[in-house]
Amino acid sequence: MLAVRAGTAYLPWHDPREATRLLRYALHREGFTHTYQSSGTGMSVLSVTTELTVWCRKGSFVWTEDGLTVTHPSGDPAGAAQLIKRHLRRPAEEDPQDTWVDDSSGRPPQSSVR
Repeated sequence: MLAVRAGTAYLPWHDPREATRLLRYALHREGFTHTYQSSGTGMSVLSVTTELTVWCRKGSFVWTEDGLTVTHPSGDPAGAAQLIKRHLRRPAEEDPQDTWVDDSSGRPPQSSVR
């Protein structure tokens, strides 16, 4: 938890650069050590992996999971890190995009929709 003195011009999570920095540190603690952060006016971007980029603007972290947009309050970078970790480290058999079986016949599994 951050200590903020009275009279501070802004709270850290209102500044996208600071919120993204805190998310980056939280992800580093979870083992994601090769991240890249870039900041501009009013927004910040964190590249976590080649598959996942997190944007921070207007008080929210935003990223895409399986084609769906996910938002999380920028005031909770540790919570966002947990969601990202869960998404990126789920077992391969839970991957909704992985529908082909490696059986050398090149055919889809029998339970697939044709």
